[in-house]
Amino acid sequence: MKFKLNSLEKRWVLYDVANSAFTLLISTIIPIYFNYLAGNAGVSDVDYLAYWGYATSAATILVAVLGPVLGGISDFQNRKKSVFLGVLLVGAAGCVFLGFVSSWFWFLLLFVITRIAYSLSLVIYDSMLPDVTTKERMDELSARGYAWGYIGSCLPFLLSLLLVLFYEKLGLTMASAMTAAFVLTAVWWLGLAIPLLGMYRQKHYIKAQGPAVRSSFGNLGSVVGELKKNKKILFFLLAFFFYIDGVYTIIDMATAYGTALGFETDGLLLALLVTQIAAFPAALIFGKVSRRVPASRLILICIAAYFAIALYGAGITSQYQFWILAVCVGVFQGAVQSMSRSYFARIIPAEKSGEYFGIYDICGKGASFVGTMLVSVISQATGRMSLGVGALAVMFLAGFLLFLKTERIPD
Repeated sequence: MKFKLNSLEKRWVLYDVANSAFTLLISTIIPIYFNYLAGNAGVSDVDYLAYWGYATSAATILVAVLGPVLGGISDFQNRKKSVFLGVLLVGAAGCVFLGFVSSWFWFLLLFVITRIAYSLSLVIYDSMLPDVTTKERMDELSARGYAWGYIGSCLPFLLSLLLVLFYEKLGLTMASAMTAAFVLTAVWWLGLAIPLLGMYRQKHYIKAQGPAVRSSFGNLGSVVGELKKNKKILFFLLAFFFYIDGVYTIIDMATAYGTALGFETDGLLLALLVTQIAAFPAALIFGKVSRRVPASRLILICIAAYFAIALYGAGITSQYQFWILAVCVGVFQGAVQSMSRSYFARIIPAEKSGEYFGIYDICGKGASFVGTMLVSVISQATGRMSLGVGALAVMFLAGFLLFLKTERIPD
């Protein structure tokens, strides 16, 4: 049977297209531009990779603190849309200002702020899933979101890439080209979010008992108590923490890793564009397969694939191997993200989706604290970046075993 999206589902999917433009910028152009700024200031390649990892980890820690609180506030009646709009505006504004900073230190600090706002917008966006569709449609709708996000983000990325690669022929400086790229991304991000903001209505909510912030802390405490009782959600979050940390570390640090290995910038950017293109049909295929195969089984397949990808990545010595890595990541990236999102949405209380997705995002989308720290510390301690990347395989193994435990626990 053909899966046809209704109007609200289409607008929800459109925000995946909107935010994916910044997602792609994080994994491609931003680390390269940071390397450019850091290189001009005399920062070494190893320190550059480490500082990038530390910045990403700092953003993760702050999202871990703010995510559940804002998610909890958004669970109150008629609050979800306003909270979503607030963090969206901060993120888009920060993206614009990134183009006007020339100091590597201040650029990194502003990146952390923008990254936090971006991640918080995703907490609220993901928690909208129970409001925009039914449980039976979640797997495929989630997959559609990631699929169209991957392919849709290619347009602003290609325009930004042309600006960055051919800025001299266009009569621009590197700095002015980057400014234009950041502004373009911010306009795309904010503009495509407007349709969802115009139609979304919060169906599942809880009533505040007193001031919203104070009530959110109280409700968060009750959610933590519920996790102790609901072992299935608890073990899923533990498994998710490990395997998705590894996934997002690879996404966050792939370009930085390739740059530090001395690969050509043009080739790295094109390889990651191929990742987006490969992810589009792969996510759609996994979405269709989810009609017949349980999402849990598809998640296990993806974790096993990433275990192999981490080991392969540790042995990369040439640019063509990076291209192979990019394609493999693309095939499984959208599937593991989308299936995890819909799997979690089905097992949590819909009226507390904001709080639960706030906890989910601590170890979820855009959050890779342990992974980035692992790569950074091992790289600096040994002087070999490949050992840091290879260590990610341990995280995928832990995630696989914990997810098996989750599946043995009855609903």
